[in-house]
Amino acid sequence: MANRTTPYGAFNFIVNFDGGEVFGGFSDVSGIGTELTVAEYRFGNDKENHVRKVAGVHKVSDVTLKRGILNSKTLFDWIGSARTQGPAAQRSVTITLLDEAQKPVQSWVLRGVIPMKYTGPTLAGKGGGDVAMEEVVLSAEALEYSA
Repeated sequence: MANRTTPYGAFNFIVNFDGGEVFGGFSDVSGIGTELTVAEYRFGNDKENHVRKVAGVHKVSDVTLKRGILNSKTLFDWIGSARTQGPAAQRSVTITLLDEAQKPVQSWVLRGVIPMKYTGPTLAGKGGGDVAMEEVVLSAEALEYSA
């Protein structure tokens, strides 16, 4: 692989659900991240007066997806299953960054995902040039990275 000196653009990506189904064209994906909590600990007989850092549990940030409304019930079907089936409705979500030739560069895989919040569009009779946007916030149990 040739060394690349220019960063990839943030505008070229796809979102897949359960490893295959492309779940509509999203215009924004934000909040991809993970956090590891650290506990501070000190032995009472340490010669130096400092704490030790001990890794604790980790958590995955909530991820927000935004898109223009499509004639599709897939998102609402998933929200409905999360309401009625609970953990059985969990899915995997893969966010893949693409290069200029539409080839995958790297991916973030969210595991154990359920939709935790849905926000519909703001509708207004004036203007007429705006796209009706919807937003869904996903809660994930794990985050994996692959290049």
